[in-house]
Amino acid sequence: MRQARFAHLARPQGLCSTLALELQLNAACPKGTRWKDTMTRNAAKTRNPLKFLSRVLGTAPDPREELRPLWHRVVELAREPSFYTDCSVADTVGGRFDLITAVLCTVMVRVEASEMRAESALLAELFVEDMEGQLREFGVNDVVVGKRVGKLMSVLGGRLGAYRPALTDRDREKLIAALERNVTFTEGSDERECAACVADKLLALSDRLARFEDEDMIKASGIW
Repeated sequence: MRQARFAHLARPQGLCSTLALELQLNAACPKGTRWKDTMTRNAAKTRNPLKFLSRVLGTAPDPREELRPLWHRVVELAREPSFYTDCSVADTVGGRFDLITAVLCTVMVRVEASEMRAESALLAELFVEDMEGQLREFGVNDVVVGKRVGKLMSVLGGRLGAYRPALTDRDREKLIAALERNVTFTEGSDERECAACVADKLLALSDRLARFEDEDMIKASGIW
């Protein structure tokens, strides 16, 4: 049971700079700003000092809770059996993690399209929070958790950078190439054909998300 719940964690190899996620989120912000600065300014507009203090002391609502239904839906979509049967994504720790990051990136690109930069950053935080919780439940100590979470962040940042232009431009060939590099498929399968299968599903998801109003998308209303 514990192994199954841990099944969407990443394997450690092939990881890039631990700053990649922040760099990618910064790239989505207006020139000369950082995503953390954007979030700070947005918070300043809506929170007075007492509210900020209550957040620090743990008495204010966590802004990530609004995004949690969407994060849960990302995980559900990444567990869709057809990815593993029709597209031959490897049903392993690595394969599942590769797929969850691909689905998450597809959702984040849609969120960014509405310039919800703070929401995109919060969604990334939920990804990290979930991975950290899974690591701790698996018995990994604090020192190792910190290092592993940094690597997970870097993977998400790197893959967001790879998938974003393909999804934004609806460039199927570019998306296939990115998936072929970043998704683990079953041994002996035709990786390009498998990547094309995943690409078509992600493009269909992107189309589906585009039809939702922002509020309904954040709530994951009807995204089935």
